[in-house]
Amino acid sequence: MKQISFIKVVSCLGLILFLCSFKYISAQSDITAIDVLLDPDKTMLDSAKVYNKMMQKNYSGAGSYSLDAEHTPHITVLQCFVKTHDLEKVYAAVANVVKIEQPTKEKITTSGFYYFPYKGLGLAGITATPTPNLLNFQAKIIEALKPYMVAGTDAAFVQNPDGTAIAAGSSDYVNGFMTDHSGAKYNPHVTIGLAQETYLKELIAKPYHKFTFKCSAVSIYHLGDFGTARKKLWTSIK
Repeated sequence: MKQISFIKVVSCLGLILFLCSFKYISAQSDITAIDVLLDPDKTMLDSAKVYNKMMQKNYSGAGSYSLDAEHTPHITVLQCFVKTHDLEKVYAAVANVVKIEQPTKEKITTSGFYYFPYKGLGLAGITATPTPNLLNFQAKIIEALKPYMVAGTDAAFVQNPDGTAIAAGSSDYVNGFMTDHSGAKYNPHVTIGLAQETYLKELIAKPYHKFTFKCSAVSIYHLGDFGTARKKLWTSIK
């Protein structure tokens, strides 16, 4: 009798844990990790693709990727989590800011390279100098989307096709983006891929030739691993 009771208790606990897990996953499926971004013009795209090939030549292991339709070169304005059922409201709010601020008219100048260290590697990007108009645009986007922002986890990202986990720290980065990467802390850049950290240090140490570019549109993407723009949800281009 005692053995049967023990088995029942274990079974009940297992069922409770399963139901809690299911409830948690369901809740996160109702949340989407988004990137409100600027689509750079051909001048920047061409440069980013050249450096992306260099990144892949240096490192082609796990996490390495080509700039393509599922890894779109972009300049992030805001990353955040929103409820999936609020996405249409989010699109409308961003469209209204774009109509007023017209960010695609802004000329942007590159300033060099940067990288985010990750387990001996670095997620590298071409940096740009934030202009007053670009900072104002970011502030307006944040103000417009604050009513829709929620906390989220890795489950809100586009999941990796091979089943590997989203890179550690991704959710913390998105949850903290508004606080840690806006205003005076904003670092506009176009991510160009993963490479060995030693290689990136050498790249940054070399002389850099600045260039000016513009952006062709404002878009909203569903975020993927390593902060990539994986799935286009909305764009300002009609």
